[in-house]
Amino acid sequence: MGRPLIHRSPIPGLGVSAGITLTMLTLVVLLPIGALLLKGATAGFPALWHEVNTRRVWGALFLSFRLSFYAALFNLVFGVALAWILVRYRFWGRRLIDAAVDLPFALPTAVAGIALTALYAPNGAFGALVKDLGFKIAYTPLGIFIALVFVGLPFVTRTVQPVIEEIDREVEEASATLGASRAHTIRHVILPMLAPAALTGFALSLARAVGEYGSVIFIAGNLPMKTEIAPLLIVIKLEEFNYVGATAIGLAMLVISFAMLFVINVVQVWSRRRIGYV
Repeated sequence: MGRPLIHRSPIPGLGVSAGITLTMLTLVVLLPIGALLLKGATAGFPALWHEVNTRRVWGALFLSFRLSFYAALFNLVFGVALAWILVRYRFWGRRLIDAAVDLPFALPTAVAGIALTALYAPNGAFGALVKDLGFKIAYTPLGIFIALVFVGLPFVTRTVQPVIEEIDREVEEASATLGASRAHTIRHVILPMLAPAALTGFALSLARAVGEYGSVIFIAGNLPMKTEIAPLLIVIKLEEFNYVGATAIGLAMLVISFAMLFVINVVQVWSRRRIGYV
């Protein structure tokens, strides 16, 4: 009898793969977070709270997380719709639009900020139009919102697209055959299957928006208590050699981000269990 056929995986074994993964995770994620926590522990809670508990810092944190959440919600709705259109319909220019979705990934954030400011400034192409109507986009929270939508939309679209491609059209046809309306099919058939991926895209979009800097500072105006974002305030603290203040703001953002992502993950697990994924 011949020797049994051994199927070897093209990927290295568990030990090598785990070692490489943990090493990269430690260098890229754990060490920076650990250094931030160590700096905060060295400074002490009273000093950190003294730096955070000011109107300017709370205003910057509230602005950053509020607009990031709104932008992620916007991207959740329109990112899913865009992914559905790109997968289910064939039209002229579809490939061009599909390629443009990845533009925020490839475009440097500073270039994106300059381009958005040029478009939405009072003397820009779009800014001049709304200026005549009595509105202002650049140098307002609305301008920050547009920048955050721009950088976060691809996360939702690219996360949902593969799931839509795996949904058989027969599922929709079976629902229609049983007498379900389009709204009922979307609500009870399509959305439950898209919910886990959509929530993942929402979380990625939110995380990107919270820490966004380059594309926002040019269009924000950076006025304290009005259009000053938390990442910019961290840079200002570092330029002032106020490392404790920068650490305090960074830790506040870390805690708030962790809490928000924890809630999103809980909802995501619940939605998967509801449709029988786990």
